[in-house]
Amino acid sequence: MTQVALNGARTAADSAAVPLSPTALAEAARRAVAAGATSVHVHPKTPCGQDSLSPRVVAPVLEALRAAVTVPVGVTTGAWAAPDPARRVAWIRSWPLLPDHASVNWHEPGAEQVAAALLARGVAVEAGIRSGTSGAARFARSPLRPRVLRVLAEVTDTDAVTAPDTARRLLAALGAARHGRPVLLHGEEGGAWPVLRLALRLGLATRIGIEDTLLLPDGSPAADNAELIAAAVGLAAAEAPSGAARVSAPAAQEPISDGGAPGDSPGAASGG
Repeated sequence: MTQVALNGARTAADSAAVPLSPTALAEAARRAVAAGATSVHVHPKTPCGQDSLSPRVVAPVLEALRAAVTVPVGVTTGAWAAPDPARRVAWIRSWPLLPDHASVNWHEPGAEQVAAALLARGVAVEAGIRSGTSGAARFARSPLRPRVLRVLAEVTDTDAVTAPDTARRLLAALGAARHGRPVLLHGEEGGAWPVLRLALRLGLATRIGIEDTLLLPDGSPAADNAELIAAAVGLAAAEAPSGAARVSAPAAQEPISDGGAPGDSPGAASGG
């Protein structure tokens, strides 16, 4: 599995390659999927370019993406988009169109409440566990742990040399949590490609996209998300495990919801 992270918290000030509007996001997703992406992660944004969980912002983005691709689509629920956990929960409960999955950063205040609100609506939960935070320890104690779709192991070390070791420590901490869920491992900025290579060698799902890096493996600027995905697919062909021992994880079964009423989505029994 290779997930494309279309935009993240980036804005047009970061790069002209950052897709912002629903139309631009849909085209970016279409091209990325054509290049080999099997899942989409997006940060819905206001016209001013700010991340938002408002139904008026999320719904048009999901509508555009669903018209462009048939792979599962997920959104962020990061606290920066709505610092008050109660506001995040209220917005999730009022979404008229549902994503297939949503990421929840387990170190953030209100993570349990946000994840529970998503699960109640049939939206799968990606448990975001960031290196250098209390996320792994908090997730290990969470009663929702068995219900998540997968663990999103996020390496925030941006040093290309040390990021893989940081990733290994994060995976070890997650292993101690005995969560039994599939793992998607990814890095960011200078650590993005070294961590992606490690994920491939370990047989883990991974992601790449404008959210994580603006550069190709050779250090040149990426034209768009599709170019990043194509590079990742090329690395996967060269570095995929062949009979070597892998990190044990169940195969990811990612539901695709139709965005209908709560209970209609097959994601209700799992989180992510």
